[in-house]
This record gives sequence, C-alpha cells and structure tokens, in this order.
Amino acid sequence: MKLPVPFIQLPLMFDADALAREIGAFDEGMWRRHPTGMPGNSALPLVAVDGDPARGDALDGPMRPTPALLQSPYLQQVLASLDAVIGRVRLMRLAGNAEVRSHIDTDYYWHERVRVHVPIVTQPTVRFSCAEHHVNMAAGECWIFDTWRLHHVSNENDQARIHLVVDTVGGAGFWEMVNAGRPHSAPRDAFRPRQVPPQAGAAPPIMFESVNSQSPMSFWELRGLIGFLFGEAQPHPRVQAVSQLAQAFVAYWQTLWFRHGDDPAAQPEYARALDMFLANALPLARGIPLRNGGDMGDSLAGLLKRAVRRTGPTGSEEESRSEPALTAYQSAHAAASAPARRIERPVFIVSSPRSGSSLLFETLAQSPDACTIGGESHLLIEGIPALDAARRGFESNRLLAADATPEVAAMLRSRFAAEVFDRDLRMPSGAVRLLEKTPKNSLRIPFLREVFPDALFVYLHRDPRQTLASMLEAWESGRFRTYPNLPGWAGLPWSLLLTPGWRALAGRPLPEVVAAQWETTTNLLLDDLAALPPSQRVVARYDALVADPAAEVARLCAAIGFRWDRPIDGPLPLANHTVSAPQADKWRRREAELAPLLERLAATIERAAAFAAR
Repeated sequence: MKLPVPFIQLPLMFDADALAREIGAFDEGMWRRHPTGMPGNSALPLVAVDGDPARGDALDGPMRPTPALLQSPYLQQVLASLDAVIGRVRLMRLAGNAEVRSHIDTDYYWHERVRVHVPIVTQPTVRFSCAEHHVNMAAGECWIFDTWRLHHVSNENDQARIHLVVDTVGGAGFWEMVNAGRPHSAPRDAFRPRQVPPQAGAAPPIMFESVNSQSPMSFWELRGLIGFLFGEAQPHPRVQAVSQLAQAFVAYWQTLWFRHGDDPAAQPEYARALDMFLANALPLARGIPLRNGGDMGDSLAGLLKRAVRRTGPTGSEEESRSEPALTAYQSAHAAASAPARRIERPVFIVSSPRSGSSLLFETLAQSPDACTIGGESHLLIEGIPALDAARRGFESNRLLAADATPEVAAMLRSRFAAEVFDRDLRMPSGAVRLLEKTPKNSLRIPFLREVFPDALFVYLHRDPRQTLASMLEAWESGRFRTYPNLPGWAGLPWSLLLTPGWRALAGRPLPEVVAAQWETTTNLLLDDLAALPPSQRVVARYDALVADPAAEVARLCAAIGFRWDRPIDGPLPLANHTVSAPQADKWRRREAELAPLLERLAATIERAAAFAAR
C-alpha cells in the first residue's frame, strides 16, 4: 500500500521475549522456503487460506488461523490488538548474512493492504530500507512501511532475524493508531507506545479476512486502479498511447459490468477483454518509468492480473466479438498501435550478457538518426504467443528463421513500429532506423534477419574475464532474474538469457553455470554472424569504447550509417544496468573462481578474439 511516508512506527509495544518463547515451541519442519527460492528466506504460516499451512503463500480465499497460531495465545493477542481485519500472517525468518532483495510490491493484493512488522528476534545490524530511508526495527516494536516504494532488508549478522509479518486492509481502530504513529524521521523522545504484555487465559476475538477480491473486478475499482497508475507515471512519449488503450478498455469494461455485473457466465467475456488489453498495452507500457522507480508494464500487469478468474462457461467467441462495444474497443487498439511508420535497416547490438551493450546502446541512441523503444524488447517479442518461452516448454531463448512465420513477422514489425521514438522523445512518421539492444537477441539472429532482411548486427566484444565476472555479479544481485520460477531449476533464480542445454547445468556451481551461458551464447552468436554477408555485420570493441569513446563512436556511426552531432568529452556516463562501477581489473576480485573456467573456455575465447580482430 502506498503511504505518505516510507516508515511509520505504531504506538504499540510487545513482549519480544514472550513471543520468542512461543515460536521456540514450533518444530523446524514447520518452516517453509520462500516461494521465490530467495536464499536465506523462510516462513512459518500463522494465518493462511482455509487455515492450511500448505497454502501459506496463497492470496485468494478465506484467511483462517493455522494450527501454529491456535497453539500460541500471545501471538493471537498481538493480532487482536491491531484492531484490524487480518489477512495473510507469517513469521518471516532471514538467515544470518542474507537479504531480501530490492523490489516493489506491484501485485493487486498489496495495493489495498498494508504490511505490519513486529520484530521478535533481531539485532542492531538488521537494516530495513525503503526508498532512500533506512531503519532498524527494534524487538517488540510495531511498524508499517510503504510497499509501493523500492524496499530491501539486509541481515549483516550471523544470527537469524525473525519478524511477525501481518497483511491487513486495516480497520477503524487500526487507522487511528496509524494517525497516532511516529514517522521514522520524527524524534523518539516524546513517543510513548502502549505496552501490550501477554495475558494468561485471554483469547480476544480476531477479525479474519474472508473476501480478497471480486471477480470480475467492478467497473469502479478497475477505473480507480487505472487512474492511480497513470497518476504515478513519469512523462514519457508512450504514455498517451497507453492511456488511449486504457480509456477504451475501461469503457468496454463498464459496458460489460452494467450489462452482466458479476454473473459467472460472463467471465469469459471479461477475460477476453483483459487479455486483449494486456496484449496490446504491456509492450507499450514496458519502459515507462513510475515515480517510485518502478516500471509501468510490471505494475499494470500486477494490478490487473486478478481482475477476472478464468472459470465458468467458455461462451461463444463469435458472439462476444460481434458486439458493437467490443468492435469499437478493438478499433481503438488498432488506432493506437498501428502508427504510420515503418522500420528500415534496423541496428541490433548483439553480445553475451554483461558485455557493455547497455553502454553502447545508450551512447548510440544519442544519434539524430536512432530510434529506440526506450529499453529492452523482452515483452515485445515474448508477448507474441508463438514466441513465449513457457509455451515453448522453456527450451531456450533461441529463435530461428522458421520461427518468423508471416504472421509473427508482421506482428513484430508492427509492435516495434508502434513503440519507437527518437532521442528527443518524439514519435516520428515514415521510415525510421531502429536501434535495439536485448541480450536474448544474441540467440535470435536468424529469426531477426528473417523479420528484418535489411538488418545490421553490431557484435560487441569484451574481455571475457570482465564479462564473466560481471555475469556472476548480475546473478548474485537478484536484479536480472528472467525466469525466477523456471521448472526444474533449483538454487539462485535463473538470471540473464536462457541458453540451449540449460537443464544439464542443474545443480552445478554458479561459476560453471555462468561459464556455460557465456560459451553457448558466444559460439551460437559467432556461427550466426559468420553466416551473414559482411555488409550486415559490424564489430565494436568495449575496450576501444571506454579508452577513446569519441573515436569508436565515430567509427561505428560511419559503419552503420548513423549521423553524429554531439561532442563526447571525457569518459561515458555509467549505463543504466550497471551493478557496480566498472574497472578494468575488477574481475581480479574473482580471479580464483575464474581461473579454472578460463582454461576450459580457451578455444571459444580465442575464437571470439579472432572474430573481433577482423
């Protein structure tokens, strides 16, 4: 839930030692892994759907006490003292020297619910961050925080941290306590929380959540969510196009709602409207920044994905699509997503991940001839059903010429054309030169050339030692998770591109996984580039770009046919996807891990160097 300040301490104080004694009675087998597999994170459900601990991560259904809560009188008293409707409740354990990675809660469930934290076992070195603000929540205190902002937790201690975490929509008494609470920036001196000690034999009533959402979502709630999201959007050239789609979608949903209400028989019509809107809007919304630092595409999907449950009669596709209101809705989509422009001689930067492609892309995007979609094209490509990784059995991100059927090729050309804008954030008409950078596309050169026969491919070469070290850092940072719930994969969530043969890497140490990613990508990439006419491939060198950016940019622009009219004075700024500041010898911090890998990769390293030296 969005709050006026990052953190608020509520005027309640609990007996942390008494709570620790109660949870000490729980068997270790009652703790469950974090649903994302985040290392060092585990939970013990206290309130879950139907009171079933096995459903402790579920968000839809009546919330009821689990056996663990029923045997814990003081935990029940703590929940009752909040004077709120109680949703999902868990004990959240963070192992020593572990973290909860930075994220924003964009799901519909969190839009209406605030998250209460009561530290039970903690240390002064546990730091909770929200936006640019940091607090240490002391044992027994009661806090809420703004889940709509970027937040992170680190436990810089060998001991585990355990918090009682309560999700709630609140209640009259709860919000009175929030109003009497202390913002984290206010002084503690005059703040006197009310002590809530354990009371023997007391069993106060608790209000449990029974309804989590309405399906289909009411017209008024849908309109409110859409309005909220556009109120959070930063200025961007594609906001108007997404807004046009959203207005048509809301208008059609209103038609359905006043005609059918929540009749289960109408669920398929609602589902088709939602699917159509998301299919058209998400590629446009991806890359539009929000004021909280998030992405409009992610938030749009999170807020609306449970607007309708996929149950009930299938209905007639032809009958529903013949309705005048839906026809108008489709026309609005077509008008917003098919502008009068075409892609000619697009330029695709291809390289293994973490080779500096963001730096090169952000630099070349300053050419007056370059048009971009503002970011990477994951959703734009994989949003086409035939190219979706899940529907393809998560084989890999590899795409060949045969995958570019006439229908797929036409759709992809239209999607790129609908999104491109120039360096001045204008959406031009006529012929445009697309500049694109997505590491997954290094596995898709045959496919992209089939879609765009006149495409140019810029191969960016970087010292493999630097690249491999940066790939390790990317996996460990948690910022580049592409398939966090990849079937058949354990350990750190899968990050970066999905290479052919990834299943054989299951259970291998991370350095070996990263080495295989790099080697497979590089060999396929070089094979595909070698099959191109020389006129369609260009080589760029990361070391040259860093050492003399003006000279390297001038050379590349001449090779790809871009004009350049801006001086480059000094080093280039850091790229948007930088994890830590680049240094030529930064890889040496991981030299011991890399040394055995470099020996095994020697043939591919030599091949890449020879290709780049042409």
